Amino acid sequence: MNLKLRLTIVSFLQFFVWGAWLTTLGTYGFAYKQWSGAEFGAVFSTLGIASIFMPALMGIIADKWINAEKLYGALHILYGVTLFLLAKTDDPTTFFWILLIGMCFYMPTLSLSNSISYKLLKDSHYDVVKVFPPIRVWGTIGFIAAMWTTNIFSDEQSFSDFGISVGYSIANIFGNSLNANQFYLAGIFAIILGIFAFFLPKCPPPRLISQNATLTQKLGLDAFSLFKQRKMALFFIFSMFLGAALQLTNMYGDTFLKDFGSVEAFKDSAVVQYSTMIISISQISETLFILAIPFFLYKFGIKKVMLISMFAWVLRFGFFSAGAPEGFGLLLIILSNIIYGMAFDFFNISGSLFVESTTDSKIRSSAQGLFMMMTNGFGAILGSAVSGWAISSFFTTQDGGKAWHEIWLVFAIYAFVVAILFAILFKHKHNPEVLADVKH
Repeated sequence: MNLKLRLTIVSFLQFFVWGAWLTTLGTYGFAYKQWSGAEFGAVFSTLGIASIFMPALMGIIADKWINAEKLYGALHILYGVTLFLLAKTDDPTTFFWILLIGMCFYMPTLSLSNSISYKLLKDSHYDVVKVFPPIRVWGTIGFIAAMWTTNIFSDEQSFSDFGISVGYSIANIFGNSLNANQFYLAGIFAIILGIFAFFLPKCPPPRLISQNATLTQKLGLDAFSLFKQRKMALFFIFSMFLGAALQLTNMYGDTFLKDFGSVEAFKDSAVVQYSTMIISISQISETLFILAIPFFLYKFGIKKVMLISMFAWVLRFGFFSAGAPEGFGLLLIILSNIIYGMAFDFFNISGSLFVESTTDSKIRSSAQGLFMMMTNGFGAILGSAVSGWAISSFFTTQDGGKAWHEIWLVFAIYAFVVAILFAILFKHKHNPEVLADVKH
């Protein structure tokens, strides 16, 4: 098996084992477990907590003591074990702690998978800029495939529809616990990925950091000095706010569509029956908008591209607010999922390029880690905790229903305020030559 195919499999499974449950966890918590908004928000904060410290810690271990591919494999096996435990957990507090442990195992693998791919491709004399993006696209495809699989095999009836003998066999493997199948599915493939990683070419620890380096430099904490610069401080703060917006989508998108099933006229609609597949349009859109980013960056510059992303979030939430399972409302739901690709990609990729083009080469990797920490770490915690409290306190009826129109409208207003403040406060002059330097 050639190297590119092996790395493609790694990329596909890397996101398959996440997408199998990430966008449907809201349905699992609200509809199946009947947990409150505050409890559910706390559960989703695990992604942010783990993202604050685990990627950096595992990076240090891979740099100094353990082969990256072995560490990567071990983390995925441990992650798979925690997913099996989640499927059997009924108490929300216990669920929170198990998921937190699982995220501590999983979140470092996002950066490790990239590091492994970069090193192995360079060692094999591939052009990383040309070869890696087609490999990474399969990660998004894996995420989509997982969402579709979860949607099809989310309950016992789906297994029987799949076929008597095949469906019975799969049902026996995953069990008949409604929606807990997503954890069994992800857990099995996480362990398969972990074992597969042990057979990748070796990625031994690189040369040790200079003995003269300070402890702060060894830990990569010197990047925090960037907060002393007004422009960089504002950029990281707004990165946190946009990271919060992403969590709102991950947490509530599938639950919002599923809740239309409580309305008699909509309970058998495609939006309810295939909600996860409809949400997966967001990921399909993501793969397409990636191709448009170079044009937009050179034409409009990084600041305007990030602003486009922020206003795309306004449309994302606004279209959901007016969405419905039929007629014009259905069109708005579909448009909301299409616009997601622009909202997500335009900020994350242009933001990464901004860090790459404006920071010193000595701290560039650490600065990228700081960008990740602010979006997936503090941003995720902000989005999950505050939204969970707000929904539970102001937008939940006595019978447990959710005022989704008002919820999405508030989210849209939030994104609009963030966009306006960014446009006013963040100063950056577009320089195409700097982008050209980054490209090469």
